[in-house]
Amino acid sequence: MTRSSTTAKTGSHGTKATGDATLPTQGSLAFVGTGPGDPELLTVRASQLIADAEVLITEAPEHAALVAALCGEDVEIVDGGFGEDGQPLTHAARAKVVVKQAKRGLRVVRLLGGDPFIYASGPEEAQAVAKAGLAFEVVPGVSSVGAVPAYAGIPLTTKDHREVAVVTCGDKVDWSRYTDTPTLVLLSAVGQIGDIAKALVEAGRPATTPVAMTRVGTTTEQQTVTSTLEQIAADARAARMAPPAITVVGKVVDLRETLSWFETKPLFGWRVLVPRTKEQSASLSNRLRSFGAVPEEVPTISVEPPRNPQQMDKAVRGLVEGRYEWVAFTSVNAVKAVREKFEEYGLDARAFSGLKIAAVGEKTAASLLDWGLRADLVPSGEQSAAGLLEDWPEYDEQLDPINRVFLPRADIATENLVAGLVDLGWECDDVTAYRTVRAAPPPAPTRDAIKTGKFDAVVFTSSSTVRNLVGIAGKPHPSTIIAVIGPATAKTAEEHGLRVDVMSPKPDVDVLAEALAGFGAARRASLVEAGDPVTKPSDRKPSGRRRKAE
Repeated sequence: MTRSSTTAKTGSHGTKATGDATLPTQGSLAFVGTGPGDPELLTVRASQLIADAEVLITEAPEHAALVAALCGEDVEIVDGGFGEDGQPLTHAARAKVVVKQAKRGLRVVRLLGGDPFIYASGPEEAQAVAKAGLAFEVVPGVSSVGAVPAYAGIPLTTKDHREVAVVTCGDKVDWSRYTDTPTLVLLSAVGQIGDIAKALVEAGRPATTPVAMTRVGTTTEQQTVTSTLEQIAADARAARMAPPAITVVGKVVDLRETLSWFETKPLFGWRVLVPRTKEQSASLSNRLRSFGAVPEEVPTISVEPPRNPQQMDKAVRGLVEGRYEWVAFTSVNAVKAVREKFEEYGLDARAFSGLKIAAVGEKTAASLLDWGLRADLVPSGEQSAAGLLEDWPEYDEQLDPINRVFLPRADIATENLVAGLVDLGWECDDVTAYRTVRAAPPPAPTRDAIKTGKFDAVVFTSSSTVRNLVGIAGKPHPSTIIAVIGPATAKTAEEHGLRVDVMSPKPDVDVLAEALAGFGAARRASLVEAGDPVTKPSDRKPSGRRRKAE
C-alpha cells in the first residue's frame, strides 16, 4: 500500500509557493478515533475519511486490518506508534510525525484507538499541529471506557447509580476518594488488581462489592471474569487475564447476569471454516459473524472459463438472433459467465428482450436483478434443478413460438435438468459456460488447524466443497461440527467419512448459518443446564469417533 509521491515545495504553514502569490494547499488533517477494537464501531465520518486518505498515520498493529478493508492500493502508511527500533514513541515524538505529514499538503488521517481525546495522545498532537499553524478536525470514536462494559452487559449508570469515576491506575492513586462513588471504571488495573482491591476495602468499600474484568472487549476474543473485591485477584489469575482490559467495580456488575448479550451469542468465538469461492462467501460469512462466529474463508473451488469458448460464442449469437424461447440460469456463476461474455461482445441486458428467463433460486434471481434482468420463473418450492422442473411449463406449440432453451452451466453440472426439459417437450442447448476446478491447497497452518480440530465448525455449501476441501486439506477433526446445506451435500460428507451434525432445512446460505446458530444455542443451553463451563467444540477433544466408519 505504500507509495512514493512527489509533492510541491511547501512552507511552514502548509502553503504552496506559486511565483508572486502564496496559495493554501488542498491538504487536510483529521484525528480519527478507531473505537475499542471492533472495526464495525467506526463512525460513518471516520470510514469516509479513511477511504479517501492519501496518508494514514497508524498507532496500533490492528490498524493494518482496518486499512486493508477500507483503503485503496495507493494509500501511504506511516507508523505513528512505534519508532524504527520497535519501541513505542513518546507523545512528543508522535506529534512530530503528525506535523511533518500534515505539512505535505495531502489528505492525512491520524488513527488513534478509542477516542482521540480520551486517554490518548490526541490532545498533545493536536496542540503541536495548532502551534504549527495547520488546520485539523477531530472525529470522535467510541471509547473503550463505555463500550467494553456495554459489550460485557454492564451499564455504567442506572436510575439508582448515577455517578461514575474513571481511574487510570498507578502508584499514587488515593483510593479513599472513591469510597462512596457508586461505579468505578479502572484502566490499566490487571497487574495490580490485588493491591487495588485491598486498598478499596481498607478505604471502606465492602469486600463483597461486585467486580468485573473484561479483556479485549468488543472483539470475538472478549473474556469477562465476574467476582468481588475479596476474590478478584485470585479469579483473574485463574482466568489468566491480561491487558488490555477494563475493570468495573460496583453493584452495576450484577446486571451482567441478565444483560450479557455479546458473549452469549450462539456461536460466540467459534472459528468457522467457510470453504467456498471468494465471491460467494461474503453473505455466509456476514451472517455467521452476526451470530458471534469468526469465519475464515478458504477457497476450495476456482471458477475458470471453458476450455473451448466456441460453444458459448455460438449460443450468445443464437440468443441475439432469437434462437431461444427460454434462458435458464442454475447458479450465480452462470449469470456471471454469460454477463462477461456479453461485455466481451459489447452487448447489454437489452439483448434479452422478448426472452423468458428462469433462475434456480433467489440468489441467482438477485444476481440477475443486479444486471437489470427480472426472472420470469423461480421455483416456488425447493430451490434446485428439481424444483425448477416442478414449475417449468410444458412446451405448447400454440403458445410457444420457439421450443428451444439455452442452459449455460458448469462443466460438472447434473444432466437431470436437461432430461426433464426434454420430457416436457423442449429442446435444450446445454452449454458449458464455466469450469469449476479444485483450488490450490490452503497454507500449512490452515491445513493443520483443519486436521487437529482448531476449527469449531465447517459449513459445506455443496458436494464439491466437501470433495475439494478433503482433497486439498484433509478431513476435519472429529470434534469439528459439520454443517451442510442440504441432503445431497450431507450424503457426500458421509461418503467421505464425516458425521453431519447440522443440515439446513432450505438450500440457502443464510438459513444454513441460522441452523448452525441454533445448534450452538442448544449446545450452550445444555452446558449451562448441566452446570458445566461454556466451551467451544475446539476446546474439547472427545475420545468418541465423530466420523462415520469408513
